[in-house]
Amino acid sequence: MGTTSAPMSRPPSLTRPAAPPRRPAAARRFSFTRHSTPARWFSEIGWRHLVGVLAVLYAGFPLVYVVSASLADGGTLTGSNDLFASVSGANYVALGGTRFWTWMGNTLVVAVATGVGTVLMGAAAAYAFSRFRFSGRRVGLTALLVIQMFPQMLAFVAIFLLLISLGNVVPVLGLDSKLSLICVYLGGALGVNTFLMYGFFNTVPREIDEAAKIDGASHAQIYWTIVLRLTAPILAVVGLLSFISTFGEFIIARVLLQSEESWTLAVGLYGWVSSLQDANWGLFTAGAVVSAVPVLALFLFLQKYIVGGLTAGSVKG
Repeated sequence: MGTTSAPMSRPPSLTRPAAPPRRPAAARRFSFTRHSTPARWFSEIGWRHLVGVLAVLYAGFPLVYVVSASLADGGTLTGSNDLFASVSGANYVALGGTRFWTWMGNTLVVAVATGVGTVLMGAAAAYAFSRFRFSGRRVGLTALLVIQMFPQMLAFVAIFLLLISLGNVVPVLGLDSKLSLICVYLGGALGVNTFLMYGFFNTVPREIDEAAKIDGASHAQIYWTIVLRLTAPILAVVGLLSFISTFGEFIIARVLLQSEESWTLAVGLYGWVSSLQDANWGLFTAGAVVSAVPVLALFLFLQKYIVGGLTAGSVKG
């Protein structure tokens, strides 16, 4: 019978000492902060807090002033220098006797239609430039890049004359039409949003498309059921940016919309303060506060997509 030898133990001198337990990150930060000098803490971390507080105060004071003016009894801004000196909801109640809610409805219709149309058109164009290879592809991308350098408001005279002539043939696409305003907004937003989504679409691996083709999926099925779901963050960002820019646009809306019933919020609110003698700043500030609610609600709803959608398209994976 063979004998079994006991396992040899390593001499104490050759045994590796056990590493001390690693403290949690929160404890390490606390230890660094506790033993560091105030000057070192300010140079490393403190100045960031100071800059953040100053930025919040700088951005928040105008908002507080507008809210205070909307709650003031008078209709002037001179009486609102003392913040919240008087609190009253009379200005908000008075909005019901104006065309404010009509303008709000017009603005929401135009902004939502423009946002959805921008996402659909931009995503289709970005998918074509990202996945297909065709003649004129590079020229088309370059043309989009050049065209988007010129603001759309530079062409408002040409747009005005074009819609006058077009309205004689197709009245629904002439002046004083929300549909024509939506078409103008969609044409101006195609270039920059296509480039933004093009960079994001390039991060989606082509192997996914090839695997779907092997399973028998068509280009339409790949686009609607796979690519659009994987690129949901950038779609949300583009829709949000388009909604915000359309919601507060003034110049083109003021030129194209002639009647008061078809005005948007930006045009209608400007009409309340366009006359220096009859300016009603109480109604204006109350309307501005109420009109900020849809934008804020949409921003909070899509907040989780904003950071990923804006940064992922900048690096090609």
